[in-house]
Amino acid sequence: MSESFRSFNLNKQLLDAVADQNFTTPTEIQERAIPAIIAGQDIIGIAQTGTGKTAAYLLPLLMKIKYAQGMDPRAMILAPTKELVVQIAAHATELAKYTDLRIEPLYGGVGPKTQIEMIRKGVDIIVATPGRFMEIYLKKELPTAALKFLVLDEADRMMEMGFMGQLRKVLEVIPRKRQNLLFSATFSGKVEQLSAEFLEFPRKIEITPPATPAKQVDQSLYHIPNIGTKLNFLGYLLQNEEEYNRVMIFARTKGSADNIVSYLETKGFGPTRVIHSNKGQNSRINAVNEFKEGKLRILVSTDVTARGIDVERVSHVINFDVPVFHADYVHRIGRTGRAFREGSALTFATPAEKYHIDKIEEIIRERIPVKKLPAEVTVVSTPYAESQAMAKDIDFQKRKEDPDFKGAFHERKNKPDSTPPQRERKNKPDNTSQQRDRKNKHR
Repeated sequence: MSESFRSFNLNKQLLDAVADQNFTTPTEIQERAIPAIIAGQDIIGIAQTGTGKTAAYLLPLLMKIKYAQGMDPRAMILAPTKELVVQIAAHATELAKYTDLRIEPLYGGVGPKTQIEMIRKGVDIIVATPGRFMEIYLKKELPTAALKFLVLDEADRMMEMGFMGQLRKVLEVIPRKRQNLLFSATFSGKVEQLSAEFLEFPRKIEITPPATPAKQVDQSLYHIPNIGTKLNFLGYLLQNEEEYNRVMIFARTKGSADNIVSYLETKGFGPTRVIHSNKGQNSRINAVNEFKEGKLRILVSTDVTARGIDVERVSHVINFDVPVFHADYVHRIGRTGRAFREGSALTFATPAEKYHIDKIEEIIRERIPVKKLPAEVTVVSTPYAESQAMAKDIDFQKRKEDPDFKGAFHERKNKPDSTPPQRERKNKPDNTSQQRDRKNKHR
């Protein structure tokens, strides 16, 4: 092990765990953040995915807590999704393997009963989504008086997902006197606002400019009219098995991911697996492991795995759908080009997705090179329903930028009925004659 990790004055238990993880030289975020956190400073850590930022806060946190004590949690790590919570808790458990520290993940999607039982047995560190934390706290099953450390991980994603309100509620119910750590891939205006509310005189550690794509990733953008043509282009690319030998395909929704896999299976590509929130935890873990081991050529996923999956030698990342959480673009394409190897990232964009491409290019501060669709790819006509959906999306995007914009759908909705008033009156039932008939009947 490098003497650099020993220079942090970590205890033997942590150094042994670091050795087991095959960590050799600390990354830049670890080199700069670990001593500051051990010294008790509030930290804003801005670093790309794949830079070792999780260990950058876990190692000093574990060092400061040291051993199991009492029944109530002394540290809490908040993350935006169940998948990230599970991932962080697993990483923490590995680093704490030679200690007696008790680490418990808290997340939704399952009943809270088992999680509450674990809390009652005693816990030192909780890793939680904000919603599940508040749910268990409001049941009076999660004491907070002993909390001394709070970490917000993936703060940019939390802000994009609208967690500000929930985070404020969390901050209201935990002790004011604590050490705070905020880690994020970007430092957007919303993250800056959060840090102003959450941190006191923080030290900002910025490793690379926010949302900077890795230099070794070759990016390309294809403007494609519709989903059918996207599928045809995907099939065209995957015919080249030698070049496209380990491919991650990202879809925006579970339905889109499932449709891609159905298409690939029909065309005989593969082997292929899909992972999203409807898949069981074991299914997702097995799929990722098969992909890591090279048994799986194609892995289709929603953004639940865009952050944190560490697979070497991914030849290509294909953004079948453009992410609407724009910082996710960097995290997606960061699955290739890892460990200083070259990689390729291709993005397919319909006219309705151009808005998101423009926003992504603002974040990464560069243009994604545009390439022409190969002549061999069959371009199909856009179905009416898809065309209407895209038109509605474009109207929504324009209204988002300009609240006074009145789109085509707005105008059609408010357009006066073309039916002449006289014809409407003629077709209506004559209530007066009906009443006269009823009176004559009773007579």
